[in-house]
Amino acid sequence: MAGLRGAGSVAAVAALLFGAVLSSGCGRSDPLAEQPQPVLVTHPGGGAQASTAAFAGEVHARQESALAFRIGGNLVRRSVDVGDRVHAGQVLAELDPGDERLQAQATQAQLAAAQAELARAGADRTRYAQLATQQLVSRSALDAQDAAYAAAAGQVRAVRAQLDVARNAAGYTQLRAPRDGVIASREAEAGQVVAAGQTIYTLAGDAGREVAIALPETSIRDHHVGEPALVELWNVPAAGGARRIAGTVREIAPAADPQTRTYATRVALTAGNDAVELGQSARVYLQGMARDALSVPLSAIQRGARGESALWVVDPASRKVHLTPVRTGAFGSDAVPVLAGVSIQDWIVAAGGHLLHEGQRVAPVDHDNRPVFAATPVK
Repeated sequence: MAGLRGAGSVAAVAALLFGAVLSSGCGRSDPLAEQPQPVLVTHPGGGAQASTAAFAGEVHARQESALAFRIGGNLVRRSVDVGDRVHAGQVLAELDPGDERLQAQATQAQLAAAQAELARAGADRTRYAQLATQQLVSRSALDAQDAAYAAAAGQVRAVRAQLDVARNAAGYTQLRAPRDGVIASREAEAGQVVAAGQTIYTLAGDAGREVAIALPETSIRDHHVGEPALVELWNVPAAGGARRIAGTVREIAPAADPQTRTYATRVALTAGNDAVELGQSARVYLQGMARDALSVPLSAIQRGARGESALWVVDPASRKVHLTPVRTGAFGSDAVPVLAGVSIQDWIVAAGGHLLHEGQRVAPVDHDNRPVFAATPVK
């Protein structure tokens, strides 16, 4: 019995000690819950910066003209070929002029007949005018002769105009170069019957060279007409010291291509045209417009309470985070421009933000895993 009483007293003491331990444990906070969450922090990327972008392109002539006859006919002679250099006014091709010459001759004969009729009407009007002064014919008869003379004169003018058209048509049988340049393509052969307006040659003028590129939608607002550019020809080995040619953005299409969703752009070369050949491949470097917006990594963007974009901003004094709504620009491949909401001095959580909650204490570290606020006392 004594042994049982001793065992019972030991159990009671143990129970009391265990209860005391539990009560003391409940009176303290969990040390694991007070451990700050390690996060990677950084400052927003600063201000007015411009990035250089490279675009592939092809060399074209500033003026590329599709040359065609103004009338249709049989192409009897072709004087130049692809690659030939031509001068303004040079005959490039000819149509059979037979029909046009015959038409001009027929109109010439009509003009002679109209002039003869005008001469007869003039003589009749003169005689009637003399008779009218002697009061041998009525005034109405003289008026009729005046009208006949006016009609004959109008007919002469009309036929003369038709003759000019016929002569012009005869001249249209010769296709002439409108300016100095080089024949870039040929679309017809001798013996072929061509229609009016059908392209025979494509002439690349000597007025200048430019590079055709395509600007993507994501960067269309970063570039503007008149922006300086540098052009590098791909056929010059990089090891040989590729020479970059100065250029300027001459035009940007106002609408995107419906298939590629890019904007056709022309970069005019301001120097070095003599070293550039048509059709050469080139690389165009554009500096772009400076951006005044700050930028943050994509991983830093969080979703706010209302679904807006937000950033975790760390308070250096308390080392607690606060979810701050921000206004962003167009998302890039690895960064996002921030237009409003934070400043360049703020510390933002760049990684690990999905594990945080409002007011949580964190242990900020930089990209080298070093504490950021090691010397700052926690309040």
